Amino acid sequence: MIMPAGRPLLLPANPKFIVLSFVLALLLHMLMGLLGWYWLPDVLAIVMVFWTVHQPRRVGLVLAFVLGLALDVHESALLGQNALSYVVLSGLATVAQRRMQWFPLREQALQILPLFVVAAVVEWLTRLVAHDAWPAWSQLPGPLLQAALWPLVGALLLAPQRRAFERDDIRPL
Repeated sequence: MIMPAGRPLLLPANPKFIVLSFVLALLLHMLMGLLGWYWLPDVLAIVMVFWTVHQPRRVGLVLAFVLGLALDVHESALLGQNALSYVVLSGLATVAQRRMQWFPLREQALQILPLFVVAAVVEWLTRLVAHDAWPAWSQLPGPLLQAALWPLVGALLLAPQRRAFERDDIRPL
């Protein structure tokens, strides 16, 4: 793939950093659930989509399914509800990943918004069919907040890859 002009070269992502980001996002999601802050965006979904787009060989549908099952067990939800939503989200992110890497993070947020909306609709429809419960009004701005957080989370997760491997006055990269 040809790099777009003006983009800095990135170092490879450290697998330990990827795992750490998932663990922290999962703990943050669980903490928000325990505190009853369901109106906040799903940070785990943002991190999962980010790594699916930027590291598609390491993060994919299987990890999305496992994380979704972990959330189903934690939330005592219908087993597979979050897993289905996360698998759909990861699949759509895999389809869009080549196109998204051509754009800066702010413009990626506009392209990622429909993915978060589709994942939320899948989760809401699953809940409606299984529990006959409509989504609460506080859950409706979730996909918008997730898309708004995309540039911030993306900048945080790309920061370790932007550092120089070894500082050298001879190499300009």
